[in-house]
Amino acid sequence: MNKQVAEFNEYRGKMNEVILGKSNKVINRLFNLDTNTYAEGALTTKTKEMLGLVASMVLRCDDCIKYHLGKCHEEGITTDEMYEIFAVANIVGGTIVIPHTRRAAEYWEALQEG
Repeated sequence: MNKQVAEFNEYRGKMNEVILGKSNKVINRLFNLDTNTYAEGALTTKTKEMLGLVASMVLRCDDCIKYHLGKCHEEGITTDEMYEIFAVANIVGGTIVIPHTRRAAEYWEALQEG
């Protein structure tokens, strides 16, 4: 696994464990809602992850972008599909999304390395 990807996943997992370990009812329910939102339903998980990625790019949350890139990779999204997702995010979010697209493209390349 690429070092950048491994470091992100390790940190995210460690801190989620810390946060969820505090047993705050609101935070735990929020995390549960997030998990359930991306479950298969009328929309496929793949579609939901693509939507999540676009929203994350428009909102300019680099951690969220990395998370959804990883999930899109797991869902088998191709590089051609990914660049169409990037295009949608940039048209919706405007040119301020371009720096996030650069970092997203870098992380996507890291995911492709394995």
